Amino acid sequence: MKCPFCGNNEDKVIDSRETLEGTAIRRRRECIDCGKRFTTYEYVEKTPLMVIKKDGRREPFNHQKILSGLLKASEKRSISVEKLENIANEVEVELQKKFEQEIESHHIGEVVMEKLSNLDDVAYVRFASVYRQFKDINQFMRELREVLSKRIK
Repeated sequence: MKCPFCGNNEDKVIDSRETLEGTAIRRRRECIDCGKRFTTYEYVEKTPLMVIKKDGRREPFNHQKILSGLLKASEKRSISVEKLENIANEVEVELQKKFEQEIESHHIGEVVMEKLSNLDDVAYVRFASVYRQFKDINQFMRELREVLSKRIK
């Protein structure tokens, strides 16, 4: 590691510990040449999850898009932003565990709908109507019947 003070390439590690949640290692170093101390961080390099859109385009996974969709679906519902953020986080973690590099966009929508169906029926139907692009009232009614049948069970 190059010393930020004198440019020397030799140092010794004085202290090494994990950061919060174990996502990085913090190393305290001392330059062999000038004796000054500095800190470095070591992270696991993550390959970004790429989303394959319906038209074949690829774009990086965007956590904010998930949250935005959840916020729109739950507008005027008594669902806290914290719960919606938790769902967005759960979706992201679940997808990163299941898929290494690429995921088709429809998988994302299905995971989001599964999480919403357990939280709020109205938000679920709103999200589903946009995600599944209902063409007519019959498709919408089929979805409502499915929600109601699950509720009765």
